[in-house]
Amino acid sequence: METYQEQPAGAGVLPGVAGKPRIAYFSMEIGIDEDIPAYSGGLGILAGDTLKSCADLRVPIVGVTLLSENGYFYQRIDRDGNQVEMPINFDVEHHLALSPAKTSVTVEGRAVHIRVWYYALTGVGGHVVPVIFLDTNLEENGEWDRTLTKHLYGGDRRYRLAQEIVLGVGGVRALQALGYDTIEKYHMNEGHAATLVLELLRQLGNIDHVRRLCVFTTHTPVAAGHDQFDLAFARPMLGELLPEAHLGDVTFEGKLNMTRLALYFSHHVNGVAKKHSEVSRHMFPGYTIDSITNGVHSATWTSEPFKRLFDAHMPGWRSDPYILRSAFGIAKRDIWAAHMEAKRALVDFVNGRMNAGMTDDDFTIGYARRQTAYKRPDLLISDMALLRAIAERAGPIQIIYAGKAHPKDEPGKDAIRRIVEASKKSGGKLKITFINNYDMAVGKMMVAGVDLWLNTPRRPLEASGTSGMKAAHNGVPQFSTLDGWWLEGCIENITGWAIGPEKTATDESDDDTDRRDLYVKLESCILCKFYNDRDNWVRTMRSCIAINASFFNTHRMVQQYVVNSYFI
Repeated sequence: METYQEQPAGAGVLPGVAGKPRIAYFSMEIGIDEDIPAYSGGLGILAGDTLKSCADLRVPIVGVTLLSENGYFYQRIDRDGNQVEMPINFDVEHHLALSPAKTSVTVEGRAVHIRVWYYALTGVGGHVVPVIFLDTNLEENGEWDRTLTKHLYGGDRRYRLAQEIVLGVGGVRALQALGYDTIEKYHMNEGHAATLVLELLRQLGNIDHVRRLCVFTTHTPVAAGHDQFDLAFARPMLGELLPEAHLGDVTFEGKLNMTRLALYFSHHVNGVAKKHSEVSRHMFPGYTIDSITNGVHSATWTSEPFKRLFDAHMPGWRSDPYILRSAFGIAKRDIWAAHMEAKRALVDFVNGRMNAGMTDDDFTIGYARRQTAYKRPDLLISDMALLRAIAERAGPIQIIYAGKAHPKDEPGKDAIRRIVEASKKSGGKLKITFINNYDMAVGKMMVAGVDLWLNTPRRPLEASGTSGMKAAHNGVPQFSTLDGWWLEGCIENITGWAIGPEKTATDESDDDTDRRDLYVKLESCILCKFYNDRDNWVRTMRSCIAINASFFNTHRMVQQYVVNSYFI
């Protein structure tokens, strides 16, 4: 039987963390602080927001992730619009504390040693949720093994599977080394952590027992987003952990499929929006896939001007965001004043960094997310002549773009080049800029400071999307195709606008149809309302807060996990 180093129970109890958790939340990335680069985008930010709400709600949980010492990457954009990826310099000891607990995993038949860093995440009432970061950069490891927790989503397939072994198997063992012997549920946030079920099966020897312990959240309706590895490759990597008796249930076309592995060994599975759960059931027939729609952590993504406004009118909203429902009682002039304060901060930042020449008065559109083809980041600028004509007729338009493309995603990088090229041709009543190195800090300014949040994914490829929820907390309406959460959150002309005919909301997107609808609504509905009917525009802003922010938050989401997934 495989052996590994394990500390005596309680040897690694974390200072400042009282009690023992009952739930272990595993995620390849967790974005809890803008200065800790262990996140790349929406998945990691959601994980961080989830744990923040757990801390606020006093849910007994521990987060488990990889250190990602060099982060995803620092993004630099050259003069031609080419994305240049650079490592992030992260001072680990300044932000995280080192635990005395150590453990190890076996990769390709050799021991890979792991140490444990941690962060004490404190909720609004003082409850602390520990977040542990697994680190293989130890002298006793080989040169390649030392790099396994350096780069988030870096390297090749061998590197990726080794990372997933460290996360899943190493995470279970690290919790045991910390003396956390009270875990009742292991929550896999996407399939990257699925190897944890193999370690539990090795230890417990009973598949039904493992299933009672495991819950799984799938996040992507895109086939390429589900990790899978050829069996001939996976066997030597995993060794005796791979359960030969169950291979037929966790493989597809001769490949170990990490989503199927998590599905097979979990008693509760959910997608992250109602539509996404429906799509997932078609992708993986035979499984019951529930729906728990994503949210965002209200106190994190609400800007300072709106925090002050909410504190004055709706005390208690930080611990109970449903109170935001009463935003209907806030005077429209106060909402507009808070928005303009946030907008001025964004415009000053953009002008200072990008020399964009933007103004506070002009209508400003924000688009910030992973740059990839199915999200169609350049749909808005696909007809620059028409867009310029709309700005001339209806009123000035400013567009602020941001987002990283995966280093291997050439179409995504091409989209960035097209946006940068369009920015060079902008001016007058149409101004466009692209902010490099999108991160949490830039995201907070953008979701609060723009006038309209744009999202243009092809249906049905957006699992949920959360950036529009962040915008809603700041009274910013969304303009988006009807996919993911927007199918649930869009009330036309009340909380925002839909791109594309509503009757095709369940069909695949048509680029030409969506483009036409985008331009027509932008001019006739949105710009017209912003420039000519400000009172009604602010009424829409207020509806975003009262209707969408009060529901699409991680407090509501975590409560659903507790009731429907964790303690059933």
